[in-house]
Amino acid sequence: MAATPASASIESLDLDPAFALHRGGKLEVRSTVPVRDADDLSLAYTPGVARVCTAIADNPALVNDYTWVSRVVAVVSDGTAVLGLGDIGPAAAMPVMEGKALLFKEFANVDAVPICLDCTDVDALVETVVRLAPSFGGINLEDISAPRCFEVEDRLRDLLDIPVFHDDQHGTAIVALAALQNAARLTGRSLGDLRAVVAGAGASGVAVTRILLEAGIGDIAVADSKGMIYAGREGLNPIKEALARDTNRAGHTGSTEEALAGADLFLGLSGSTVSEEAIASMAPDAIVFALSNPTPEVHPDVAAKHVGVVATGRSDFPNQINNVLAFPGVFRGALDVRATTITENMKVAAANALAGVVGDDLSSAYIIPSPFDERVAPAVTAAVAAQARADGVARLV
Repeated sequence: MAATPASASIESLDLDPAFALHRGGKLEVRSTVPVRDADDLSLAYTPGVARVCTAIADNPALVNDYTWVSRVVAVVSDGTAVLGLGDIGPAAAMPVMEGKALLFKEFANVDAVPICLDCTDVDALVETVVRLAPSFGGINLEDISAPRCFEVEDRLRDLLDIPVFHDDQHGTAIVALAALQNAARLTGRSLGDLRAVVAGAGASGVAVTRILLEAGIGDIAVADSKGMIYAGREGLNPIKEALARDTNRAGHTGSTEEALAGADLFLGLSGSTVSEEAIASMAPDAIVFALSNPTPEVHPDVAAKHVGVVATGRSDFPNQINNVLAFPGVFRGALDVRATTITENMKVAAANALAGVVGDDLSSAYIIPSPFDERVAPAVTAAVAAQARADGVARLV
């Protein structure tokens, strides 16, 4: 799509339905209590509010019962990796963060506040979010570029006693694992039978690889723009060095396409392209998740000629791997039990629940449910809450 001219008028922009929908923003704040007269005012504000403030000062945990803190999420971005748009800055990121907050509310009735920060330094990001954290029950990090996003999340998880979740990483990972469980079931395999090749070692590529390792994938190798990641390759950052230690047991050192020969699974999270010949070289009844948007690594119709199951990140093809299937229910479950963190087990539980929604309706065109399936958020919520209790991170049991 062509860029919008800077000189375009508001009137001309509003002729585009996307601009018309966004006019004035997509969110507002509404009160949950009436203020009809002086009595209502005296309870909602002064002097009645002072009694509540004093009680919270004496027992800070009461903030979760007498304010909205325990049920509201901050959606935080620095605007450095926004959708497929890249580093467009905090102001231009706001429509996406508003949209994320909208999805929280629509799909799981979670209140969320979009916060776009005018800083990109890791220390500044961490310090700012830590200072904001007392106002929220959870932190959803969004569209922060790799590899900075890994350090930001890790440090915040260490510093805060509320859930911190980088959706670009873990939302994608949860939905991909759920879809892969069903794809493997459909093709008569277990995860342990699969040899996987991942194209992309950014936020989502690393997180998907990690959750598949946690779930017991047979073997998995990851490629970046320079080729396969392997132990001893020069120029690896610490994140990729860790991947090299934990992956690629077969020792692939060439290109993604070379590694695909005989592979059971291709996961594209890179924005690169993969040839039809490489897809055709995969194992019989292979699985292709070409997830880059708007252009998948290989066209789904081309891949479908050679493999058993195809998924994409797009809504106009079957089997969309869409983060909205995960993050609303994950946070709803974590908030419902006032979890102190989101564990790896909670992510896997979310994936298992999501896969289970498909049930006996499983087919090559239906390995993952629609975001509009009303069973999705309740299933994920219940699984995450139960696992939080099992993992001992729930304050409410």
